[in-house]
Amino acid sequence: MTLDALTDVAGLRVGHATLTGEGRLTGTTVVLAPPGGAVAAVDVRGGGPGTKETDALDPRNLVQKVEAIVLTGGSAYGLDSASGVMAWLEERGRGVRVGPDAAHVVPVVPAACVFDLGRGGDFRARPDAATGRAAVEAAEASGPGAPVRQGCVGAGTGAAVGPLKGGVGTASVLLDSGITVAALVVANAAGSAVEPGSGALYGELLTGTASYPPAEVHEAAGRRLAEAAARNAPPPLNTTLAVVATDADLTRAQAQKLAGTAHDGIARAVRPVHLLNDGDTVFALATGDRPLAADQPLALNEVLAAGADAVTRAIVRAVRAAGPVEGPGGTWPSYEELYGAR
Repeated sequence: MTLDALTDVAGLRVGHATLTGEGRLTGTTVVLAPPGGAVAAVDVRGGGPGTKETDALDPRNLVQKVEAIVLTGGSAYGLDSASGVMAWLEERGRGVRVGPDAAHVVPVVPAACVFDLGRGGDFRARPDAATGRAAVEAAEASGPGAPVRQGCVGAGTGAAVGPLKGGVGTASVLLDSGITVAALVVANAAGSAVEPGSGALYGELLTGTASYPPAEVHEAAGRRLAEAAARNAPPPLNTTLAVVATDADLTRAQAQKLAGTAHDGIARAVRPVHLLNDGDTVFALATGDRPLAADQPLALNEVLAAGADAVTRAIVRAVRAAGPVEGPGGTWPSYEELYGAR
């Protein structure tokens, strides 16, 4: 049985650390690879990214596998959370071996951040190394194949998609070949997930699953959103983050192609995307459990297509799972509060 989640890729675990109250509305999410790591890649297309260790993922460079990926709130300050994950991995001897002793390792922990500063009311409330450690410990404790919490948790705690509340979402696809492709996103975009003429979600329109709210519901929602946007400070920066994973045996170059095409999934669910005040970043992970068909040179194509589809559905699920927030840092209605559950 599948969970329609990133953890449908065997060996991957997801943990959240959520910081709320006392001016906080932020957090960190960690994707933990199996011991020994997974092939990883990244594609950055936003104009204002905040990242760590992404150069190490270039296929031309040394590092072959990574043990964890960190997605975090707190803008560039929140990248400190990766230090807590590094320390946790080092204690377990997990990382790139750099010396004669088994304990001589350097964990390579790529990370990317979303902008959520001040959304809880305190600009200085940010994830730190302790937050990262809490998230990776939660991932380890979750066990194999565990459900993934969605909505206003972890790195999605303070997320917003335009004037709507954003959050964390996840989805997976099981291909006829037996290969699994899955995605986890933090939806925090400057653009909108909602088609302005109807109130339907872009991602559902493109997948044929859209519901069209009554005109009076859409009009009332528009008024609520305009009022909320007028009360909030203009969002200077945003960012949608994603981890796309598969159990296919990919080279590092193939993983980088997967990360790149997965950005299409963001473009289907949010408009516009990849702006100067977005930092849209997609990581790819491949655990290598299932070989691609050697006699089919285009076998990667179905993995690429599925990755983009999973990202679109994950963004839809993030927006639908998010709850409304009203506090000293601003007001963000939720989609289902305004339009109702499907």
